[in-house]
Amino acid sequence: MRSVALKMLLGDSAKYLALVFGVAFATLLMSQQVSIFIGLMTRTANQVLDVREADIWVMDPRVRYVDEVEPLPDAALGRVRSVEGVEWAAPLFKGNAIFRTRDGLINQINILGVDDETLVGAPREWLAGDLEALRQPNSIVFDREGATLIWPDDDPLSKVGTEAEINDRRVVVTGIANTAPSFITFPLAYARYSEAIRFTPPQRNKMSFVLVRARDGVDHKALAERIEAQTGYQALTWDSFAWRSVQYYLTRTGIPVNFGITVMLGFIVGAAVTAQTFYLFVIENLRQFGALKAIGATNGQITGMVLLQAGVVGLIGYGLGMGGAAAFFTFVRGTAALEGFYLPWQVLVGTGVVVFLIILISVLGSLTKVYRVDPAIVFRG
Repeated sequence: MRSVALKMLLGDSAKYLALVFGVAFATLLMSQQVSIFIGLMTRTANQVLDVREADIWVMDPRVRYVDEVEPLPDAALGRVRSVEGVEWAAPLFKGNAIFRTRDGLINQINILGVDDETLVGAPREWLAGDLEALRQPNSIVFDREGATLIWPDDDPLSKVGTEAEINDRRVVVTGIANTAPSFITFPLAYARYSEAIRFTPPQRNKMSFVLVRARDGVDHKALAERIEAQTGYQALTWDSFAWRSVQYYLTRTGIPVNFGITVMLGFIVGAAVTAQTFYLFVIENLRQFGALKAIGATNGQITGMVLLQAGVVGLIGYGLGMGGAAAFFTFVRGTAALEGFYLPWQVLVGTGVVVFLIILISVLGSLTKVYRVDPAIVFRG
């Protein structure tokens, strides 16, 4: 019976290819869009995830996500350090500035000022230079993507040693780091905290965040609550702050709706094309199913044949669609706009479940027609 089912399926090559294409298209569209959406949302929290040394982020109570900065007074650092359970606390500056090159180019950049002594928050993976590059006078370090945005026609690594200006102050590019791309598209630059304060326009408060390391054995969430109670500032564990940044973009932007519509269209188109084509395939083979019933095939055996046909179509279409999605992310690897995007295994599993639902919908609509077929149909003209 299985060989008969496969011969029936492969005998009509046009409908077979249409079925496979419908499933493959739905798989490709859904897996690609969901993966891009996950990568985009991860970018909103990358600046938190990159600071691996900090257990807790302390900030103004009004701050809702990592790109929203309300400066803290300098006294906040000492108050946080005085809380029981804090091993160390370091300042972090985050702000924007205009970067002017000697050949007349200007770019708005995002500056992260890391603690002068410990360099907590600085990059850990370097393409040119090293961590000590930040200790040089007037030094500034760009991430690779940011340097590429500023000098699109040149090798970013060749820009080490380049002199420029920020707020009429001389700066020198002393290194190029490899960091996770952020959601904000401005080039990302690192400097020591004291240098970042000097590079940017003066204001009463400058410290954006306080990064805290808990002592061994101290519960991070309990310590965050203790910091809030004693200082009045907002304190969040690194994972809570990362999720809060993601949730802000999920709830305050149209990104989830736009991607959701695209994924839903992929499901609807895939289900509609597959169900309609599979239904027509069964209708055109009713005489064959009737003949099988006439020689004694039961409804259970017929159901097994249809399920086998649907399973073959689903597996081949799913494999082709996932292969296309994997090829897409392999092809765009290294592209600045899609840097860090990939195909998570959870997307493979989730898309497989959706494809199964598409196949199930297609089969259910066709089996009712098969069950009702009269075996005598084979003897009619």
